[in-house]
Amino acid sequence: MSLRFTKMHGIGNDFVIVDCRAQPFALDAVQIARIGDRHFGVGFDQLITIEPARDPICAFAYGIYNTDGSRAMQCGNGARCVAAWLHRAGAIGVGATRLQSPSGPVAVELLDAGDVRVDMGVPRFAPTQVPLDLAAADPYRLRIDGTDIAFGAVSMGNPHALLEVDDVDAAPLATLGAALSINAHFPHGCNVGFAQIVDRTHLRLRVWERGAGATLACGSGACAAVAILRRRGKLDAGVDVRLPGGTLRIQWDGEGKPLWMHGPAQFVFEGELPL
Repeated sequence: MSLRFTKMHGIGNDFVIVDCRAQPFALDAVQIARIGDRHFGVGFDQLITIEPARDPICAFAYGIYNTDGSRAMQCGNGARCVAAWLHRAGAIGVGATRLQSPSGPVAVELLDAGDVRVDMGVPRFAPTQVPLDLAAADPYRLRIDGTDIAFGAVSMGNPHALLEVDDVDAAPLATLGAALSINAHFPHGCNVGFAQIVDRTHLRLRVWERGAGATLACGSGACAAVAILRRRGKLDAGVDVRLPGGTLRIQWDGEGKPLWMHGPAQFVFEGELPL
């Protein structure tokens, strides 16, 4: 047996894309983790399967798996890559399409320049919707490994925590980020962002992703950061979010409105992996 795949990335957030339109995906978590290993496999932040849609309003569906083989519910950079992959395969055209993500339908718009806009949905701040086992607050406060922290929380289809910092380059991703991502108050874990506000239209961000660790970019993390900080009155509606791998454009008109993400999707190589 062998696995044919496409390697793609969205500003450095990299993916193995697997075409499962004709047959179901049959790999287990151990096999997925082996493929995700950057020394003994292909390496990826997420593996994404492209599948027939189960929702009649959607053209196709996609599944998301982290490097450790666990399932993820949303991936903004991945959604852009799925749209670009489907377009190159001749399955969708330039313009608007609806895809079925693990967290529900997602509207994507393939632009002439090759960039993709994604409707990431309405940010959900209620603790039960994140989910977060704390009373509603902004900021939330916890003591993690002897350090008192304040953070915001939101669901963008997956749970996010965000900490404001003065210098994102010095953010403790591998210590505090990793610890908060598995804190028991987040029953499903969370992605942890560290945000540095440059001005009202520019933000710097680094993210520790549950199941994947530090990544060069996190699309839903960029959306979460803008949602939390704009809700606090610190950002305008349109914000450029600079991550280690590149910049995303986030547009959010406020409470009750969907949040849009705009960025590139790039092909790296095609491959076939013996299993």
